[in-house]
Amino acid sequence: MKKISLLFMFVTSLLFAQQGGMWIPSLLEGMNEKEMHQLGGKLSAKDIYDINKASLKDAVIHFNGGCTGEIISPQGLILTNHHCGYGAIQSHSSVEKDYLTEGFWAEKLTDELPNPGMYVTFIKRIEDVTNAALSGINKELSPSEKQSKIDQNIDQILNTVEKEDWQEAMIKPMYKGNQYMLFITEKFRDIRMVGAPPSSIGKFGSDTDNWMWPRHTGDFSLFRIYADKNNRPAEYSQDNQPYTPAHFLPVSLDGIEEGDFTLVFGFPGSTDEYLPSFAIDQLVKTINPAKIEIRDNALKITDKYMRADNKIKIQYAAKYASTANYWKKWIGETQGLTKTNAVAKKQELENKFQQKVINTSEYKDLIPSFEKYYKEIEEIGLAQAYWGEVVNRNIELLRQTTRLYQFEEKIKKNPELFEIEREKMINGLNGFYKNYSAQVDEEVFKKLMEIYISKNPQKYLIDELKNENIDALGTKIYSESGIVDQTKATELLRGSSDEVLEKLNSI
Repeated sequence: MKKISLLFMFVTSLLFAQQGGMWIPSLLEGMNEKEMHQLGGKLSAKDIYDINKASLKDAVIHFNGGCTGEIISPQGLILTNHHCGYGAIQSHSSVEKDYLTEGFWAEKLTDELPNPGMYVTFIKRIEDVTNAALSGINKELSPSEKQSKIDQNIDQILNTVEKEDWQEAMIKPMYKGNQYMLFITEKFRDIRMVGAPPSSIGKFGSDTDNWMWPRHTGDFSLFRIYADKNNRPAEYSQDNQPYTPAHFLPVSLDGIEEGDFTLVFGFPGSTDEYLPSFAIDQLVKTINPAKIEIRDNALKITDKYMRADNKIKIQYAAKYASTANYWKKWIGETQGLTKTNAVAKKQELENKFQQKVINTSEYKDLIPSFEKYYKEIEEIGLAQAYWGEVVNRNIELLRQTTRLYQFEEKIKKNPELFEIEREKMINGLNGFYKNYSAQVDEEVFKKLMEIYISKNPQKYLIDELKNENIDALGTKIYSESGIVDQTKATELLRGSSDEVLEKLNSI
């Protein structure tokens, strides 16, 4: 192999991916370094992960909680996907300054645009804490007792871990709780937008192409990290300076050649690779079709309004893209699992496993138990899918109602948090209504609630909904609700704690 081509996957927990597996950076030296070199890699394990000196881990960041980014300059310049920066691009856009359509480029540092709420996370250290996390766990404990003990152990580890004052610590389970990893992180919250191509380049093929290969998209956007005078994390301030990274990735213009070793370093999400056949069959035949239908209808309605009104187009651009992303993913996932006959292949593996354990007391009932329990929870899973997609995801007014309910419950339990939580809610309302159209949401409500009532398992529906005239209900809600309008919604939060609770209970 003549050179190493580094590709970076923009997805969600710091892991290495290779040939369908995953490598944890801190474990490379003892587990994967030899294999990496056999495959053509030239970097050492310490070039990739080293806690004592700069390494690749110091140039790869978790971008805004859901993507990966790379530091590509000594002044903290970030390269990430266009769709990862899409929400920020949209938030700075207006009918007069449509950065989504025209693109944006800051000519100097003072032109770079701040993004309240945006953050990036560096992984400074990773440790295997499995033994400590599972201390005291035995077969005699019930599942709830085991989890309670693990939670206590994790709290103990986090309370005693060594870290700097500006650093954070978290523990993540791996392999379904068979391994626990401690991550020491640094989170920077002053992130400014530097540049983005027009959507005709950065979003060519739209989010549906995000799950296709090959792609023909200029899928990138640029941001910059700012830090305080000590180069440490800080909230936004005009006095902050561009962050000086421990390491950054030089951009190569050499190109690549067939057969080059490829290292994918990023933040991938969870995997369903180890689901049993019964779960996959349920996913393909029941859960995915329900979620696809809901988003398909929501997207069609939103698209209609976006095409007719440029203001709504800008308001809903990021939300539409987010909805379309997993809609396409589920369509492709269902087609792929069906085309490859995945259920039958899983069943073949399970049959082989069953033959090997048939005479054991510990595992002989494992596969039959999977079948039994997945059948038992199928209706619950479907009801949960409908609730998540209709109530908690695609009808914005209902999602806002959920937030208000959570706010109400929180201040009931902790009255001393009222002022802090109210301020958070009011700030959240500003962002919500900036990109909200009651007209769009009302039509989405009427369509999705029809699906929710007609196709949801009936035993999980309240009686009042079963014979409801959804069209009339939608008209009534969106003409009378106190939270369709920002002024009325803000007024609900004015007054003392008791007054606010009374008003929330009256709507």
